[in-house]
Amino acid sequence: MDKKIEISMLWQIYGELLTEKQKEYIDYYCNEDLSLAEIAQNDGITRQGVRDIIKKGEKKLFEYEEKLLFMKKTMNQEKQIENILAQLNKIHEDSSDEKVNNILEEVKKELNCLV
Repeated sequence: MDKKIEISMLWQIYGELLTEKQKEYIDYYCNEDLSLAEIAQNDGITRQGVRDIIKKGEKKLFEYEEKLLFMKKTMNQEKQIENILAQLNKIHEDSSDEKVNNILEEVKKELNCLV
């Protein structure tokens, strides 16, 4: 997985636990795709200062994930739901019972809302 994408996902989960500057700069850098120089110019600090704040924030995000595993658990749940949906599709294809197929469609709709 691309590091910026991974950081962005972690930021969505744990961003509120960062300092305001870490949260803001990581958002600009990963989600808004601003360069370090652009962020520094907008905030009136050095490029190195921005880099340091982002690096400290990234370190915190990885520490939170290492301890809490929310992103890993979420990704595993999504894979499990996709596997269940694939199995339901097979059952749906093999079944000629309209009532069973209607129930399967409802279950699939509910599961799709979770992904």
